[in-house]
Amino acid sequence: RVLVTAGGTREALDPVRFLGNRSSGRQGYALALVAAARGAEVTVVAANVALPDPNGVTVLRVSSAAELHDVTLAAARDVDAVVMAAAVADFRPAMTESAKIKKDAGPPPPVALAPTADVLADLLAGRRTGQVIVGFAAETGDDEADWLEHGRRKLARKGADLLVVNPVGDGLAFGQKDNSGVVLTADGGEIEISSGPKTSLA
Repeated sequence: RVLVTAGGTREALDPVRFLGNRSSGRQGYALALVAAARGAEVTVVAANVALPDPNGVTVLRVSSAAELHDVTLAAARDVDAVVMAAAVADFRPAMTESAKIKKDAGPPPPVALAPTADVLADLLAGRRTGQVIVGFAAETGDDEADWLEHGRRKLARKGADLLVVNPVGDGLAFGQKDNSGVVLTADGGEIEISSGPKTSLA
């Protein structure tokens, strides 16, 4: 039994606007398809994904980081592996306006941000014995050594079994059909996956 998160969360500024990211959910859906093809019973927690549901997979739809947190933790209780492929917001607006912010009222005040719940940390805090938990770390910039070091620190700090570090931005990963990355293991291993279809990384 495998649980996969996919897509990108949206954090409301007002009833029509939000802070979000460019994740399409393709990598999460590719993970779900590969796991199902290998015989797993798969559930996907999908945040704002506009893709057809994978065949034979249960899809639970969410929008915000808070919703993804609650649904993922509830669904993770009875699974053998959790793969956190969704791009979950680290911050949300500290205040959400109840009505649309009007342009004719002049520039709005600066948007104060508040941290969202750490889904991966909370999963690991309540994990079952033997449950495998995989995190993702999206990184920008050209210095692979820097983002791999950041990934190793995140893996050690969080205590996940695996962490997939993948470059994003400038036409990489988000919204694309291909992806690349490095899978870091808790025992210090490093598996490089060159750019190719997201099912290959899955």
